Amino acid sequence: MIFRKRTQKDTLDNGYVLLLDSLAKTSEELQSAYDTLENVTDPDLIDAYIYQAKAVQLRYKCLLESIKKMEGSYAKNPLL
Repeated sequence: MIFRKRTQKDTLDNGYVLLLDSLAKTSEELQSAYDTLENVTDPDLIDAYIYQAKAVQLRYKCLLESIKKMEGSYAKNPLL
């Protein structure tokens, strides 16, 4: 069995994959929130689902910015 030392690049790659996975799940959650919002008629539920959709949108934006930042840092120094 061969063991190799984990490098900073391995850690970045794992973090990148986790961010992409979270972004995909958040995208699905956002679509679900929009679908639910379209079918709700109660004013209180409409408000609740609007807040939920907004929260998911903000999480999506944050994840996307993190991914872009990580891609930018890798583009500047691909030999990490």
